[in-house]
Amino acid sequence: MTRTERLSGTWARVAVVVVASFLGGMATFFAQGLLPGALTSFANSASGWTLVTVLLLAWARVSTALSAVLGVASFALLTVGYSVSAQMQGLYYDPTLFVVVGVVVGPFIGVATSWLRAESGWRAAAGTALLAGIGLGEAVFGLTAVADTTSPVYWILIGVIGLGLLVGMLLRRIRGAVLVVLTVVGTAAVAGAFVAAYGALGTAPLS
Repeated sequence: MTRTERLSGTWARVAVVVVASFLGGMATFFAQGLLPGALTSFANSASGWTLVTVLLLAWARVSTALSAVLGVASFALLTVGYSVSAQMQGLYYDPTLFVVVGVVVGPFIGVATSWLRAESGWRAAAGTALLAGIGLGEAVFGLTAVADTTSPVYWILIGVIGLGLLVGMLLRRIRGAVLVVLTVVGTAAVAGAFVAAYGALGTAPLS
């Protein structure tokens, strides 16, 4: 494969991520009313869009630097797409807050996703800790802070996904006692920080 062909393939995948993120944001608005009650929290949670972004970037398999940029773009476009759908229904949704959040956390999500396939055990450990920590952190938050107003099903599901990522990476990619301990401790630290930050944000619901 020539350099031109590789670049063409890369930019084609970038385009897919961009378009899919915008359409995913639009779909999120309607999903809030269409998903069964047990899963509606997917369309109104930080982990929902994080999961979409991670899956898109994992599929794209671009460089770490480009993945960081796409992390920002994906979060921003998810938010803008949601806002567009709201306006189409005669409603108003200000995307500013979550665009800013996306600019801040997007690069970390992008880098972490890229590092899941890195040869370096340290990078794989760091990427795992961040992504698994987000899933487990939101599970804890959902099962405690908003347990009275939401179904536990989605929170349990996202927790299982986060735990599955952690265990899977420990079994397949992360070797050595030091890296294993750091990954587990890092995951717990990220989860704790997520709960604290999300609580301070006041959950900032999408709707």
